[in-house]
Amino acid sequence: MKKFLKTLISSILAGISISLAGFIFLSVDNKYLGSVLFTLGLFLVCTRSYNLYTGKVCYCKTKQDIKNLLIIILGNFIGTNITGLLLRCTRYVQALSTKATSIIDIKLSDNLLSLFILAIICNVFIFVAVDGYKKSKDNVSKYLSLFFGVIGFVITGTEHVVADMFYFAVAGNYTSKAFIVLLIVFLGNTVGGRLYSLIEEKFF
Repeated sequence: MKKFLKTLISSILAGISISLAGFIFLSVDNKYLGSVLFTLGLFLVCTRSYNLYTGKVCYCKTKQDIKNLLIIILGNFIGTNITGLLLRCTRYVQALSTKATSIIDIKLSDNLLSLFILAIICNVFIFVAVDGYKKSKDNVSKYLSLFFGVIGFVITGTEHVVADMFYFAVAGNYTSKAFIVLLIVFLGNTVGGRLYSLIEEKFF
């Protein structure tokens, strides 16, 4: 039980970290500045060793890893929704909700194959960021990996399941279609992160 709670709480904190990055992104008008500032989310996750699904799935190898991932995605969902609901109680609700709605409308109107492919690509960016941070031997390389990996997925608008959870939460738009979108993005992130990691393990 203690291990379960530790994993869950770490996952909730990861969800909150990504939500804070999303909050910043929604608060600025410049997409490029927003993508740079969004790096705060993964910076917090990596430096604090929080459990973020899109990072952890890249290294999933055992049955226990799979069990942990189920706890992690639950915790990420709780963290993003706590943050989203709290922000909806503030004076920023109208501006944040309007901008988040414009983002999720694109996702809701997209076809499932497109969402799946964009989610795969997103987790390639995430793997580059997280694995670069993990394996780089100097701090400059570590943080550049985070910087470019996060900027890549944010600027291109590819699909990150935890960030998407936050956008749906802050927009107050959790419909059945929203959950379908999140499921497809979840699957795409899983394939992208694990497949790219396996290719590297086999050939490098």
